Amino acid sequence: MENENKVTKRKHDAYFRWLFADTTHTRFLLELAGKINHEIDTFLTQVNLDTLMRIPDSYSEVDDTGEADLAFRVNVSTGAPILVGILLEHKSGRDPIIFDQISKYIHSVMKIQDKNRIFSGIPTMAIIFYNGRDNWNPLKILEKSYPDYFRGKVLPFQCTFVNMADIPDSDCLACENTATGMGIIALKHAFNKDKLLELLPQFCKFLDKMPRNEASCLLEKTSIYLMEYLGKDFLKELNMAFVSIGQKYGFVSIGDYFRQQLAEERQQMAEKFDKERQQLEEKFEEKLEEKLADERDKLKKAEEEKLRTAQELYKDNVPMEILVRRFNLTEEQIRGK
Repeated sequence: MENENKVTKRKHDAYFRWLFADTTHTRFLLELAGKINHEIDTFLTQVNLDTLMRIPDSYSEVDDTGEADLAFRVNVSTGAPILVGILLEHKSGRDPIIFDQISKYIHSVMKIQDKNRIFSGIPTMAIIFYNGRDNWNPLKILEKSYPDYFRGKVLPFQCTFVNMADIPDSDCLACENTATGMGIIALKHAFNKDKLLELLPQFCKFLDKMPRNEASCLLEKTSIYLMEYLGKDFLKELNMAFVSIGQKYGFVSIGDYFRQQLAEERQQMAEKFDKERQQLEEKFEEKLEEKLADERDKLKKAEEEKLRTAQELYKDNVPMEILVRRFNLTEEQIRGK
């Protein structure tokens, strides 16, 4: 069971990481989270999200970071040349060592290479995004035995918690960034088939306004992600829902996209097969020509040897008529004329 949970978390994390590795999507995620979380809302007033920049994964010195650890840097809102860190940590289940993971990641990644600074680290806001089946808030568990004075101060870094289930569906549907709104819906209702069938098709009119390749990629990633938890039967129902609403806006359904992708793959396989067959035919023709040339050479050498033998026997006074009959040669050939 423990291994199964790890696999499940990894699949959730992969989708979260793919979606919010994009700084534009992250910005809209933070703004939506700020509507339900006072700490995030206050934090956002102190930074300039226009300067949001992702820290490359290769910068991390931590070997065991999760797939969904995403680190960013952002300037403060005053315009001063001061950096602040933002860490997004995604969880789809209870994790008793989450704060140790975050602490390692912050100490490893949230640094600046400035020798003139007294301290190389930067103040960091760690935000835990959770979309599990059960209610869970590790911060409340951590602070439970502390007096009120220590609430919000029990960690050596700033940290807050967002249950994605608390982000209103209406805010997701109204989000200016379709990928962010649709992605949050997929995450928060990953275990609720009926809600997904109700809400996801409402994004069709927004998907139609996106660049075709971006919309197709979003549909593909979301479909594969949800299929892991709800199965292929759910995907068929979702396809039907997208067809009924999507065609109204002239947009292909998820099923249409997969069928097109399958057709393209088949075409590529057919082209690959034709190319390989052509290469085999060319190679066969080359080998055949080489073999024929070799046979012709052997035949020529055999004829030359037969002629030499007949001529030598003629010099030894063997009657001509016997040589002509025996070697199937003419008298002129034997005499060398």
